Amino acid sequence: MKQTIIARGAEATITKTGNTIIKERIEKLYRYPELDKKIRKLRTRSETKILEKAIKMIPTPKVINSDENKSTIELEFIQGKKLSENLEKTKFKEVCEKIGNNLAKIHDNNIIHGDLTTSNMILNEKENKVYFIDYGLGFQSSRVEDKAVDLHLIKQALEAKHPKIYEEAFKAVIKSYIKQSKEAKQTLVQLEKVEKRGRYKAQY
Repeated sequence: MKQTIIARGAEATITKTGNTIIKERIEKLYRYPELDKKIRKLRTRSETKILEKAIKMIPTPKVINSDENKSTIELEFIQGKKLSENLEKTKFKEVCEKIGNNLAKIHDNNIIHGDLTTSNMILNEKENKVYFIDYGLGFQSSRVEDKAVDLHLIKQALEAKHPKIYEEAFKAVIKSYIKQSKEAKQTLVQLEKVEKRGRYKAQY
């Protein structure tokens, strides 16, 4: 079956074969080989666990197979549109409400995505769902600070990638997040603190 490389990042290569995706973590030649292998193995294990936990709550690619020794995860291929290229062409407020709802659900179960951008979201219009993909920087945490940083990341991503609709889009994310999350109030207070720190650093 034909294999096609659909993405090549700093951390991993993503290959499509039929209706499956294989994510393979790249060797880092600057690291001691045994240490590099251990790090890639642990990150593969961690991402697999997060994916398997997240799919019980929100639309997430299903893990078909995970091989820690090869640092690979085989996932189902999600049909749909990458939001980084299509958000403005959708009913973006409704889509952003789905984003906020998804994020609240994983946060209430102490999953931090860690790389929350519209490049890591796919809209399946047939199912009317927004899938979160690529949990490679994800981790488990109950800290409100970590949840606030996730919100800060999506806010920055919307501002940078979708400037024309950014304000309305982020309002829709927050509106839905508040409705769904049990810790929304604390997280939004912490988000203000995270943003103040960012503004303070930018002055120096």
